[in-house]
Amino acid sequence: MATTKAKYNIKAVSQLLGIQPGTLRAWERRYKMIRPSRNEAGHRLYTDDHVRILKWLMEKVNKGFTISQAVSLLESNEEALSSSNHSEHKTELDKIGDELLNSLLSFNENDAQRHLDHAFSLFTPETVAIDIIGPILVKVGDLWEENRITSAHEHFASQFIRSRIGMMLLSIPADGMLPKALLVCGPNERHELGLLIFALFLKRKGYDVIYLGQSIAGGDIDIVIDEIEPTYMFMSCTLKKNIPITVRLAESLQKQYPDLKIGLGGYAYDRLSELDKKRIQPFIVGNSKKAWERWLQAT
Repeated sequence: MATTKAKYNIKAVSQLLGIQPGTLRAWERRYKMIRPSRNEAGHRLYTDDHVRILKWLMEKVNKGFTISQAVSLLESNEEALSSSNHSEHKTELDKIGDELLNSLLSFNENDAQRHLDHAFSLFTPETVAIDIIGPILVKVGDLWEENRITSAHEHFASQFIRSRIGMMLLSIPADGMLPKALLVCGPNERHELGLLIFALFLKRKGYDVIYLGQSIAGGDIDIVIDEIEPTYMFMSCTLKKNIPITVRLAESLQKQYPDLKIGLGGYAYDRLSELDKKRIQPFIVGNSKKAWERWLQAT
């Protein structure tokens, strides 16, 4: 697509949009709303998509928003794209996702790295994680359950994604002014990639994330809560059979720590009946960015 070709240097973008190059570089470092590629000399190169995003941000700033407020609006996708641009945006996400999935199922790490780097050059990290990597995890899981791929394919794809998201999570600084969030898989759970994506979402919003990953020994969670005193605790379930014990743990911890805000997420909850969902509704965080935003705002 023409919009994905990097063709503008920073001077051209500065003149097009009236942004000083130094300001533009500072925005990119601080907010990471775009990731321009580099030419052989190391100079930034921007695509039409990058220019469109920057133009939208400038329009908000000129209307009185701070740049941080404008970036938050962009990332929440509340009004960032017109319907036609959103369709184009979604098509490109789907295209990159398909290419990345094919590379992973072919055990082609170099191609997978290239496709993922391309995605990060166009979209914010949480957009890549939620709208590209998230659907890939679902597809890989479905293919494995249907015996259309082997456990080796599933392990390779999972390990590749876990490595990249883990590095991203470590690279993002936390804001000590925002609440602590403790993240751990539910009892007996070993599938942590969905929780990693949620951790990235929270970290990008500035939360102080304490990520434990796979389930820990019974009773240890109390020790962790007493030590770090988190405001939030999130547990994930991928396997439906682990939901009852996870819900019982959440209910027990809620009684023990009444001020602790506990959320449950993961694809297993999508498979519950409406009656079961209603019973534990206050705990359910959801499986989309909009649902996560609503849950955080309501608690």
